[in-house]
Amino acid sequence: MSQLALPLGWPADPRDDAFLVTPSNAGAARTLEHWASWPVMAAVLTGPRKSGRSLLARIFAAKSGGTIIDDAESLPETQLFHAWNRAQAERRPLVIVADALPPAWAVRLPDLRSRLAASPHAAIDMPDDALVRELLAHLFHRRGLDARPELIDWLATRIERSHVAIQRTVDALDQAALETRRRLSIPLARNVLFAAGIVTQPQSLVSSDEP
Repeated sequence: MSQLALPLGWPADPRDDAFLVTPSNAGAARTLEHWASWPVMAAVLTGPRKSGRSLLARIFAAKSGGTIIDDAESLPETQLFHAWNRAQAERRPLVIVADALPPAWAVRLPDLRSRLAASPHAAIDMPDDALVRELLAHLFHRRGLDARPELIDWLATRIERSHVAIQRTVDALDQAALETRRRLSIPLARNVLFAAGIVTQPQSLVSSDEP
């Protein structure tokens, strides 16, 4: 497990201090790190929501002096087209953050579509086992919550393997710990996450000798 540390001042929230790198996102991090070798001065960064793609883009901008466009699908295509051209003219690297590449991203402007096709693609995949565990531990630590290794292991084998599910899990347990004033535990997590529909394993399938 490695981390790409942010320079001072990025981002505004001082707790967001590192982008955790595992095989599921290492290719994307490597592509942005080696921006000087891109064939054009723009790349497209894709990944699931809550995957840290915006954080990775900000790290890129801080280290390279480049620019970023986040949630690109929500912007006018002509704006993206001109930003791509400007990056080439100024020789200043640009990262365009989106959910997916065309054709999943329905780009109508042919000139923009061709430019995106010519741009390197940095893809963040769904989290692997290592990242699920690391993100759970990292997010609990950021909230000031004591999540023991056995709880992390229990959660990692039961929640959906997605960045959104990880965030929902931490949010739900943070709220429960605040409301009940109890420390995090497997029994607390079991009750809270079943009730929230985050974990759908029936109670009867949980071993009676499980903590």
